[in-house]
Amino acid sequence: MVDVLALVEARLRTALGDPDARAAVTFLGTDRVEVLRFQDEKQDGTVVRYATLGMSAQPMSDPTVMLADPVAGPRAELVLSVRGGFADTDKVLRPLAVLAASPQVEGVIVAPGASLDVGEPLWPGAPFTSVLVAEPGGLVEDLELDEPLDPVRFLPLLPMTPNEAAWKRVHGAQALQERWLTNGTDLRDPSRKSVPLD
Repeated sequence: MVDVLALVEARLRTALGDPDARAAVTFLGTDRVEVLRFQDEKQDGTVVRYATLGMSAQPMSDPTVMLADPVAGPRAELVLSVRGGFADTDKVLRPLAVLAASPQVEGVIVAPGASLDVGEPLWPGAPFTSVLVAEPGGLVEDLELDEPLDPVRFLPLLPMTPNEAAWKRVHGAQALQERWLTNGTDLRDPSRKSVPLD
C-alpha cells in the first residue's frame, strides 16, 4: 500500500520549503495528526503557513453510509496562512489538529465552501473561532495518487469572525468571499476586524 503521508509531506516541502517546526496531536480513537509550520519570507514581512499532515491517511466518508470504504473517497489536508510576528499564532496547532481529525471523529466530509468551528479563539486573543474552507489548487497543487485512490487536495483555511460566519450561513461562502475581495480584506492579518456586512 502506498504511504500517502510520505507523499503528502514531500508535496508540502516542494511547495512551501522545509518546515521549521512540527507538532503531533493524537485524539482517542483516531490516527495521529501532525501540524507542520513553514516560514515564507516576503518583501512585506513573514507569512507563516501551518499545514496538517495525517488527515489524508484515510479517505473521508459520507456519515450516512453504514460501512466506510477504506480506499475510495475524498482526501485532504488543511493549510492556514497568517502574517508572522503579530500574534501568538503557533497556538493554532491544536485547533488545526482538531479540524483535521473531524472527518474521523465526526464523520464529516470537509470540502470547499464549508465552515469549520472550533468553538474557541484559533489562538490567544484571536477574533476568529471558525474558518471558511477555500478552493484548493493555488498554493499547493493536488497530489494525484494511484487508482483507485482519490487525489489529496490541500484546502486553504480563511479565518472568519463570528459575525462573518453568521453572515456566511445566510448568504453563502461565495458572497462572503466577494465581500472580502471588494473591501480589500487582508485575510492573513491575524488581528483583522470583521469586514463590513451591512
